[in-house]
Amino acid sequence: MTNNNVLVTYASRFGSTAGVAEAIGKTLSVHGAQVVVLPMKEVTDLSPYQAVVAGSAINGGVWLPEGQQFMQTHQAELRCKPFATFLVCMTLGMKNGEQYRSHVSSWLEPVRALVRPVSEGLFAGALDISKIPSYSDRLKFRMSVLFGVWKEGDHRDWNAIKNWAESLVPLLTYH
Repeated sequence: MTNNNVLVTYASRFGSTAGVAEAIGKTLSVHGAQVVVLPMKEVTDLSPYQAVVAGSAINGGVWLPEGQQFMQTHQAELRCKPFATFLVCMTLGMKNGEQYRSHVSSWLEPVRALVRPVSEGLFAGALDISKIPSYSDRLKFRMSVLFGVWKEGDHRDWNAIKNWAESLVPLLTYH
């Protein structure tokens, strides 16, 4: 991946997706890419990058608004570059969360409708109820934890994230 400038960009609410993006960027760097990791809100120009990896936290089964906006704004340019996408959600962190994998994958349909990714990563997130700003949302999560739907803590599988990022190395170069 020599002389390959890669943008890893993300939409994150509470830092879990940002951490996944940083891990992806670190893995790509180890394999020779020149990587820049930025929040989507800070990305204005894709021309310096030969490939793009873009991901978002999921809220209510959809990418965060800035993620959706990023895809719409940069759709034409993303279609001309190797592009991979990922999402981070708590559904995969639930007990038996893996059984929802195909349903979770459907949450990437709006992204696929705009740009066909060379690869898709689906990752569990982290739940820290103290970081949720809305009292009613905190209450809902506390009740869900009480009833065993969620568990607080970091559910990210760093080996799965690293393995996925390594699988991107041959896919993010021009063919």
